[in-house]
Amino acid sequence: MAPVEGLGTFVPLILLVVVFYFLLIRPQRKRQQETLRMQSSLTPGARVMTTTGLFGTITGIEDDDVILEVAPGVETRWVKAAIGRVVTPVEETPEGLPPIESATDSAADTSDTGKGDDTSSKQS
Repeated sequence: MAPVEGLGTFVPLILLVVVFYFLLIRPQRKRQQETLRMQSSLTPGARVMTTTGLFGTITGIEDDDVILEVAPGVETRWVKAAIGRVVTPVEETPEGLPPIESATDSAADTSDTGKGDDTSSKQS
């Protein structure tokens, strides 16, 4: 009966290792593979964000380096590993209007009764 009792003490440890694998190790490996795939598929003209939050457009690729244009005429050289994600362009609203929330929405939030007393900043 001694081998059965010894095996029973290792079952929780084995289950813990399996849970760690499926909850931590496997998803992290998937993210790393997706990031490597994205970095190897970079092309000139793509708009990207670096891991530090700098936005730019790829103007050239040389070996493991990427040349980003961060402003018109301003180019910087980055390592491919520093590219965090490819940014998809946001659709612009017609006639240059601001996005869904407009200035009139924010003006409606203030409580002005028209009597000169602003209830939002009233002191007691």
